[in-house]
Amino acid sequence: MVSAEPDAPIFQRLRGAKGELSFTVRLSANSKESKFFGMLRPSFADIVVPEGPGQPLVQQTKLWEEDICHQRRGMPKVTVTQLGGHFAEGEGRIEISAINRHIGLLVPPDELTPGIKLDQGSDSFGVFYAFRAQSRNSRLNVDLKIYPIDCFL
Repeated sequence: MVSAEPDAPIFQRLRGAKGELSFTVRLSANSKESKFFGMLRPSFADIVVPEGPGQPLVQQTKLWEEDICHQRRGMPKVTVTQLGGHFAEGEGRIEISAINRHIGLLVPPDELTPGIKLDQGSDSFGVFYAFRAQSRNSRLNVDLKIYPIDCFL
């Protein structure tokens, strides 16, 4: 899910404007039975900036699911490494390019802070663990939920 903070620049002058967003998630899920490492790059077009901060820009979407049932594996390691996109066209256009910081490089202008732990919860899909990545200047949030699913071997 992608949402915006109440003080996000897109709410100040772009309510109702259309745009698109994409982000990159680095995922590492390893166990004795299965090994997965990769970059997931979902993108979302025709997003409309809502009238207020209570509504998400992008609804919850499934990004990945393990193919093999197995035991004794910890939670997958997930990190949002970048968030990009734009809203509106012409002179009022806002570009979004947030990345996380890297050793040896300058802090990016719109730094993406990954790994903010949110409270554990449950919804219609089950119990989940939640993490947030937040961009400093554009004030956008990418929330990731991990659902542990029981499997019977």
